[in-house]
Amino acid sequence: MELTLQDRVRRSAGPGMVLRALPSVLVVFTVVTADDVRRLPFPVLIALAAIVVVSNGWLLFLQDGEPIGRRAIALLAFAIAGSLLWFGLPSSALIALPYWAARMAVRYHRAGPAEWVVVGIATLGASLPLYLSTDSLGVAFGAVFGMAALVLASTNRRNREVQLEEREVSLARKQTALEEHGRAAALAERARIARDVHDVLAHSLAGLSLNLQGARLMLVRDGASAEAIEQVTRAQGLAAEGLAEARRAVAALREDAVPDERALADLVTAYRLDSGTADFEIVGTPRELPAEVMTALYRTLQEALANTRKHAVGAPVVATVEYGEDVRLTVQDRPGRRPDRAAPGGYGLVGMRERAELLGGSLVAGPTAEGWRVELKVPG
Repeated sequence: MELTLQDRVRRSAGPGMVLRALPSVLVVFTVVTADDVRRLPFPVLIALAAIVVVSNGWLLFLQDGEPIGRRAIALLAFAIAGSLLWFGLPSSALIALPYWAARMAVRYHRAGPAEWVVVGIATLGASLPLYLSTDSLGVAFGAVFGMAALVLASTNRRNREVQLEEREVSLARKQTALEEHGRAAALAERARIARDVHDVLAHSLAGLSLNLQGARLMLVRDGASAEAIEQVTRAQGLAAEGLAEARRAVAALREDAVPDERALADLVTAYRLDSGTADFEIVGTPRELPAEVMTALYRTLQEALANTRKHAVGAPVVATVEYGEDVRLTVQDRPGRRPDRAAPGGYGLVGMRERAELLGGSLVAGPTAEGWRVELKVPG
């Protein structure tokens, strides 16, 4: 928190920077225009002035990331050189230097042992030259009390700014928490709506599409009029479009990302790491596919790999996506023998076939001489 406070003060508008540079200007002007009342030789005063200017500049541009020891060294150099300058030029305004050093020690950082040593040196450096000049303890103690008042005021101001900053941080955290709570509530409501759309509307449209398909096939079988068959076909298309829209709406409500070729490769990689040998191949030039097509490829590959894990544990798998006029996904497992009998079609296989038919494609799954093959073909 202290570093943030210092950073904020350091990067404040120009007047703050000018104020902190004033001691250097004061030292240069005073030493150059010094009168004959000197307790130290002029070359010594020049050297002390240089130390004050350099240390003040160091404090002015000291970066927050630098070690705290460097700041302590700069403060000590400033306090000692400034106090000696005030001692060397007792009739000048350089009494401000020890006070400035004490203020800098406690103003922008929480004071540690080194800072309190600086305050002690500054107190002695301000009061002792006054006592030597006036031979009055009262004047010297007045300087001590003034130093204590300045240090107390600077510390209180720093503490108030720290408290203000902590209050701002606390308010920002509360605001963030409220926003996160509102976002969580909105996501929960969207998830509820998505479940309702999926469980009611999507399932109803899927059933309607299948019933219309069955009705169309029966009309064709019974020799119904072309107009009746066309109306049923159009109704089936509308149901399929509505189902696709409902699924897109569910994906949007859940903010589900559309899978891509990398997601397909990740499924194969996961199977290889978990169950055995697996290869993923892309034939042709990949192109951007509609979201529902990529979803169908992803779900079909996911279901086919799950079936391989269940019925042909450890069997090598080759998954191929072929880009042509249509998009073809082939998943072939090769346990090295023909299955004794075809596994009964479960809901996963039925769902894959329904998804393909809704997209105007087809799905073929069955045994081969080496294992089991699933082939999905969809327009893309």
